[in-house]
Amino acid sequence: MGEMIMTEEKLNEWNTYLQDKSPFQIVEWVSELNKETVITTNFRPYEVNILHAVSNVIKDIKVLWCDTGYNTPQTYKHAEDLIQLLKLNVDLFVPKQTVAHRNVIMGIPEVDTEAHALFSEQVKLEPFRRAMEMYKPEVWFTNLRRGQTAVRDGLDILSLSKTGILKVSPFYNWSDEELDIYLKRYNLPNEFKYFDPTKVLENRECGIHI
Repeated sequence: MGEMIMTEEKLNEWNTYLQDKSPFQIVEWVSELNKETVITTNFRPYEVNILHAVSNVIKDIKVLWCDTGYNTPQTYKHAEDLIQLLKLNVDLFVPKQTVAHRNVIMGIPEVDTEAHALFSEQVKLEPFRRAMEMYKPEVWFTNLRRGQTAVRDGLDILSLSKTGILKVSPFYNWSDEELDIYLKRYNLPNEFKYFDPTKVLENRECGIHI
């Protein structure tokens, strides 16, 4: 497997090429790069779309689930249903400290404080780094979409992580309405009772994509 040298010019060229491609075509194109590839998920609303598209093309792709421990019962049930339905090859990564222990020490701190930054590090960033260090992917499927946050509005179908991993967002330009049509077409379930304690507000970043 050769080293993938990514320049801004090459990234722009590839993004231009992929603009009119379907998610399945984008995933197929990525698979032909023949690079170490993973997909991350937290089973939030509309994650089923990317899990379905990617796992239908790359059958054995490793699915990295970094579970904060604070998901709703509905999210956990949804996750288990999707794992069975899509036959996902999941590897679970959890914080080193239990929710019960952390609740005694700090609970969920107020956002934009040093305590909340430490909380986010413990429940999401450290497990994520651990997952990436274990698998060392060159390509990373993630369900970023335009309009989610200011940071994500500045990305594209393809972007680079801060460590140089090629991030691929096959549904980047899709609206919620278009995703709903996709779900109906493939008879897929969705779940909206979701909570991310590291973001709290929908337009905040947790730190993984910054």
